[in-house]
Amino acid sequence: MRQSYLFTSESVSEGHPDKVADQISDAIVDLFLSKDPEARVACETLTTTNLVVLAGEIRGRGIMDEAGNWAPGIEQEIEQVVRATVKKIGYEQEGFHWEKLRFENNLHPQSAHIAQGVDASGNKDEGAGDQGIMFGFACDETPDLMPATLDYSHKILEKLAADRHSGAAPFLEPDAKSQVTLRFENGKPVAATAIVVSTQHKKGYDEGEHEAELKAYVRDAIASVIPASLLSDETVYHINPTGSFEIGGPDGDSGLTGRKIIVDTYGGAAPHGGGAFSGKDPTKVDRSAAYVARYLAKNIVAAGLATRCTIQLSYAIGVSEPLSLYVDTHGTGTVGDDRLEQAIGKMERLGRLTPRGIRTALGLNQPIYASTAAYGHFGRKAEGGLFPWEKTDLGDELKALVA
Repeated sequence: MRQSYLFTSESVSEGHPDKVADQISDAIVDLFLSKDPEARVACETLTTTNLVVLAGEIRGRGIMDEAGNWAPGIEQEIEQVVRATVKKIGYEQEGFHWEKLRFENNLHPQSAHIAQGVDASGNKDEGAGDQGIMFGFACDETPDLMPATLDYSHKILEKLAADRHSGAAPFLEPDAKSQVTLRFENGKPVAATAIVVSTQHKKGYDEGEHEAELKAYVRDAIASVIPASLLSDETVYHINPTGSFEIGGPDGDSGLTGRKIIVDTYGGAAPHGGGAFSGKDPTKVDRSAAYVARYLAKNIVAAGLATRCTIQLSYAIGVSEPLSLYVDTHGTGTVGDDRLEQAIGKMERLGRLTPRGIRTALGLNQPIYASTAAYGHFGRKAEGGLFPWEKTDLGDELKALVA
């Protein structure tokens, strides 16, 4: 593993067109799980100029029957959720407005052939909703046990959004992107070499005193997030480097669910599996297995068993137990990686890492997903039933199993 290098991660705000799509898709997941905790949802969203389109496969009591007939009132609820999500983000622009946008709902019943392979029946346990590989990761670069480059990228944009919503930065609009480059020495971040922030703004904030005000504000926001020890006169800032950013969001570029998967996970510091998270109910192992892999990796690092940990799981559609479990502590482990794999296999509370075992252990059959769809699924606070995979409550058990 290299000890001295530059590394970069990026993030996008809640108003980025792809993130608008992710948040709508996850708001639909939450709506359906609130009606049926066993609902099956695969909801894709397209956003563009004053248009939101839903597509995908669903199934659930009180939602849609096998013939594709909607339960009374549910279509109206879906549209209300879509518009409320866009309004909460803050889009009231001529090119994208929560109240004026056109809405299309093309959701339809889940394939019967998928259902027969996934559903539990007789002696058959519930199977995985698809084949695939999923990864979890943790490292000790930040208190949240996340890669520092991504953690700071997220937090810069969260700061801008909070100030926009509170009125502290009324010149900001919802769309924004950030990027942080850090220099690492001996595997630890020692300096921020370059920081990029592009933020949508009100008319006129691309010139003169208003431009200076915006750039000064962004510099202060960056300084409130990134430790002072990492910033210096040598740090290069690129703030709205194109000059103007008035047209943004879905009016400036189309958005699609699942197109920001590296932003959602580890900013490129760790592998990513084959599928996105947003818009999927927790029977889809793209989502639930990635969550439990993060849960395990984070607990291994939090317990002091490693300073860096990657975990891979793999599944076959319709098969309940994982095909493989792989642990790599990148030479930082206090015990062998094979012993950690054996310990995880003995943890009964995780239900053999089956889809139902994961969902039960982490309490995933709840409407908790809208909050995941911006600023990362990982490195968040586990509180109020949200982000349960971020808890660090496995340490004692892991230590006992590897002793």
